[in-house]
Amino acid sequence: MTADLDSRRRRAGFRARHRGTKEMDWVLGRFADARLPGMAAVDLEMFEKLLGQPDPEIQAWVLDPVTLQDSAFAELINQLRHFHKLD
Repeated sequence: MTADLDSRRRRAGFRARHRGTKEMDWVLGRFADARLPGMAAVDLEMFEKLLGQPDPEIQAWVLDPVTLQDSAFAELINQLRHFHKLD
């Protein structure tokens, strides 16, 4: 299980750093570098789901959390905002 979790963390880190836009590479990549090593499986699953969302949508959520409202990603976006001192 640990090897699988480590493999998922590495894949998620790569995906976070290679988004297609430099802004999201930086926002998600720095967060991933800092948080993925100790991220629990349940939190990793949510991060992986977030990585499946389009960059413009994630960027809108990070810059204007009001657009997020009742999304399942609200807590994770709040963590991202806090990590980058946007709150």
